[in-house]
Amino acid sequence: MPADPTILEGALSIQAALEAGFRDIHQILIDERKRSDRRISWLRRKAQSAGASVSFVSRATIEASASGKSHGGIIALVGERRFRQLGELLPEAEPAFIVMLDGIEDPYNFAGVIRALYAAGADGVVMRPRNWTSATALVGRASAGAIERLPLAIAATAAEAAEFYRGHNLVVACTAKAEPAEPLYDVDLTAPLFLLIGGERRGVTRSFLRNADWHLRVPYGREFEPSLGTVGAASVIAFEVSRQRRCTRL
Repeated sequence: MPADPTILEGALSIQAALEAGFRDIHQILIDERKRSDRRISWLRRKAQSAGASVSFVSRATIEASASGKSHGGIIALVGERRFRQLGELLPEAEPAFIVMLDGIEDPYNFAGVIRALYAAGADGVVMRPRNWTSATALVGRASAGAIERLPLAIAATAAEAAEFYRGHNLVVACTAKAEPAEPLYDVDLTAPLFLLIGGERRGVTRSFLRNADWHLRVPYGREFEPSLGTVGAASVIAFEVSRQRRCTRL
């Protein structure tokens, strides 16, 4: 076990990590008062089958290692996240829906977008190189474990990822607020899609906008000068992709 392991907090994050298998689970520490909890019993069996040790300890021991108070009496000492190659995010049969997150600095926003993308059925997420280890526990909790389940890959730049996926016949799209961006509901999103979502401060770079195949915007129900936040916009787009693709299968 590493000398300074990463910590996951809460049953949802730990369950997701056990089931997805994107990182090693070294040890699970459980509040000794939860010995009879049914969910904890399931986690114990799952952990033991994965070769992870399980120990019942005092609440104080858990809180000494946890970053917050929402751990629910269970934490896990885990290894580094295993990332996939860009090509490994491509599905074998269904049209791809791959998203790159670039410039999202707030861990709660990052977690919210990941949670929405996973729920909407995205095949995977591409990120710029960044050390999220210090926020692993927070992002795990805020995403309800989705960050542990969704396949992730790394690209040095958005342009690099776009070039790769365009070479695999994906349409390259990005979010934009101004014209000539097309209203989201007027675009056929059933095509294989690589979507770039920028952060709230910097947004999408001009160079990427110039080279993208599609510019998408969320049409509002009334005049509203401020734009939606990153989590809101990403959720609307992801579920519209999901809706259109579900309709084609009916």
